Amino acid sequence: MFRLPLSFNRHFGKAWLLAGFIFLYLPIVALVLYSFNDSPVANVWRGFTLKWYAALAQDTEMLLGLWLSVKIAFFTACGSVVLGTFAAFALVKYKRFTGRTLFSGMVNAPLVMPEVVVGLSLLLMLVSIQRAVGFPERGTLTIWMGHVLLGMAYATVVVQARLQELNPQLEEAAMDLGAKPRQVFFLVTLPMIAQSLMSAWLLTFTLSLDDVVLSAFLSGPGSTTMPLVIFSRARLGLNPSVNAVATLIVLIVSIGVIAASYLIARAERRRQQEMSAATRG
Repeated sequence: MFRLPLSFNRHFGKAWLLAGFIFLYLPIVALVLYSFNDSPVANVWRGFTLKWYAALAQDTEMLLGLWLSVKIAFFTACGSVVLGTFAAFALVKYKRFTGRTLFSGMVNAPLVMPEVVVGLSLLLMLVSIQRAVGFPERGTLTIWMGHVLLGMAYATVVVQARLQELNPQLEEAAMDLGAKPRQVFFLVTLPMIAQSLMSAWLLTFTLSLDDVVLSAFLSGPGSTTMPLVIFSRARLGLNPSVNAVATLIVLIVSIGVIAASYLIARAERRRQQEMSAATRG
C-alpha cells in the first residue's frame, strides 16, 4: 500500500494552515492598506494619504455611530457575562430542578435561531409593551436588550464549558473549612473561571459591535449604530473613510485581544505555580 512520506504530510498541513490564515486575514490587510489610498476608487492605488482619516474626523454621523456602538457593546458584554455566568452556574451545579430542560433550551435558543426571527420577535414584544405601559421606546436601551439576549447565550456556552472542567473537590474543601456558598463562589469558583469570563466578554463585545440585524429592528430615531450607518451608505457607494474607521476598530480590537491574551497567560502561569507550590507543601 502506497503511503505518502511524513515530510509531505507535514508540509501539506502547514500549507493548508497558511492558506486558511491568508483567506481569513488578507481582506483585513487589504482594508487597512486601502484606508491610506489616495484614490476614491477602492481597487485603484494612487498613492499614500491620510486624508480619509481627516475626513473621518469631520464625519459626525459616523463618529456618533461608532461611539454609540462602543457604548452598547461595552454594556452588552458586561450584562452578557453576568447573566451567562449565572445561567451556566445553574446548569452545571444544579443537575435537577423543575424546568431545567426548558431553561437550557431557552438559553441556547438564540444560538440556533436566525437573528431575523429574534429581532422580529423582540420588536413585536417591545411594541406591545410600549403600547400597554408607554415604555420602552425604541432606541439605545432596546438595542442593548436585544444584544444582551444574544450575547448571554454565547457567554453561557463559554462559561459552562469551563465550569464543567473544574474539580469540585476544591469547592468542597472550601466549604469543609467553613466557607459559605457565597464565599465559595466569589473566592474559589470565580477566580478559577476568570479566564473564561474574559473570553466571553471579548466575544460578546465583538458580536455586539458589528451586529446589524438586531440593531436594525430595535433602533429608533437618534440611535443609529456604526454598522447601520455603513449599511445605509453601502447602497449609494461607500466612501473610503469607512476603511479608516474599520482600521481604527481593527487596531482597538487587536490591542484588546493582545492585552487579554497576555493577562490570561499570566493568570494561568500564576495558577500553575500556586498549584505546584500547594502540591509540594
